[in-house]
Amino acid sequence: MRVYGLKNCDTCRKALKSLEGAEMIDVRAQGVPQELLARAFEVFGEKLLNTRSTTWRGLSEAERARAPLELLADHPALMKRPLIEDEGQLYLGWGPDVQAALT
Repeated sequence: MRVYGLKNCDTCRKALKSLEGAEMIDVRAQGVPQELLARAFEVFGEKLLNTRSTTWRGLSEAERARAPLELLADHPALMKRPLIEDEGQLYLGWGPDVQAALT
C-alpha cells in the first residue's frame, strides 16, 4: 500500500498511522508517477485538485485555467491528500468511507 501526500500534512500522518506497513511517498520530494495521476484523474476527476489549498489560492487565473494534470505535474501539492493506492484500488482523502474500506 502506498500513501501519496505530504510528510507535514496532518491528514496524511493520520492515515499513515492507521495503515500499518503503508509506504509514504512525499509528492513534493518524490512526485507522483504520471500514469498514476492520469488513472486517479479518470477515477476522481476534478476532485483530485485541492482548490482550498494555499497553493491554489496563490495561482493566477491563467494558471488555474490550465489542464488539471498539467497543474498537478507542476504543483504536486495541489493534489487532494492523501491519494492511497492499495492492490490496484485508489482512494482519495481520509474520510470515514476511506477509513472503513482500509482499516
